[in-house]
Amino acid sequence: MTMDIRTVGVVGAGQMGNGIAHVCAVAGLDVRLNDISEEKLNQALATIDGNLARQVSRGGISDEERRRAMARIVAVKSYEGLGDCDLVIEAATENEEIKRKILVELCPLVRPDAILSTNTSSISITRLAAATDRPERFIGIHFMNPVPIMQLVELIRGIATEDATFEAARGFTGKLHKTTTVSEDFPAFIVNRILLPMINEAIYVLYEGVGSVESIDTAMRLGANHPMGPLQLADFIGLDICLSVMQVLHDGLADTKYRPCPLLVKYVEAGWLGRKTKRGFYDYRGEHPVPTR
Repeated sequence: MTMDIRTVGVVGAGQMGNGIAHVCAVAGLDVRLNDISEEKLNQALATIDGNLARQVSRGGISDEERRRAMARIVAVKSYEGLGDCDLVIEAATENEEIKRKILVELCPLVRPDAILSTNTSSISITRLAAATDRPERFIGIHFMNPVPIMQLVELIRGIATEDATFEAARGFTGKLHKTTTVSEDFPAFIVNRILLPMINEAIYVLYEGVGSVESIDTAMRLGANHPMGPLQLADFIGLDICLSVMQVLHDGLADTKYRPCPLLVKYVEAGWLGRKTKRGFYDYRGEHPVPTR
């Protein structure tokens, strides 16, 4: 029988983790939100409350629904607090070593029948599953950012993922009123296999002096009808994440067309990671973003 997921654990209270917790709580699921930092947990709860309030102001949900959703989210400071979850989603930083360490530590502390999953945007599901004691009950559930707004979720099976696990994950995303697409377990899956090389190419266009930040983003917004320019989007995603995905593609597919642009590497080395550090291809420290090149 397919598991009916009612209680969800989320490891990592950053932008993706708090977004996942948000949509799960609105859908009526109980949520256990975990992070190594109590400060990040408090910030995440404040962010979720603020985002829910915006939904109320726009007529998406009622204020009573907002209060009920917040009441369903419990912050837990250790993995022991995830012991009663039906599904645990790892949503930590896009670093395979960190993710594997989390999964190894989680396994003895969650129910043997619980499903484990990862929100990775690029890393092999099969390799991550091999770090667990239940590869048949492990699956990739890749939400798009920002989670409360974006409709799509990619489901990615590892080589050992059982049908019951896949169906439970698909039923879970259905409860969230998300649309699913199914990807094979190849580097960066579908969305980022297409999106990140485009962003990387836009950075090469900047690097080679073909166009400025502003001209590149304007060209793609107005010439290709993109809602956001590729360099603006890179800042929104985080340049460290963009670099990580490109490195996974380059290493995993052994093709020079996926070589990260040296300018992207330089920005990450400088700590200019985009919106989250106030500087990337735009400088966000003033009233309005200003191109940095």
